[in-house]
Amino acid sequence: MKTRIKEFRAKYDLTQEDLAKKVGVRRETIVFLEKGKYNPSLRLAYDISKTLNSKIEELFLFEDEDDD
Repeated sequence: MKTRIKEFRAKYDLTQEDLAKKVGVRRETIVFLEKGKYNPSLRLAYDISKTLNSKIEELFLFEDEDDD
């Protein structure tokens, strides 16, 4: 899964630490999310999207795994 968290975070001039504090996670969690190495819970995805004034589907881009 790809994310646009970094892009939206920059738009609001938030550091990874700022966003982490606002949503109640460690900075490392934001790092892993931005690198696509961690899939958030629905609650965390919701909290991040709310903090960044966006929709979940704008921030988290699900790639099709079909090889058809």
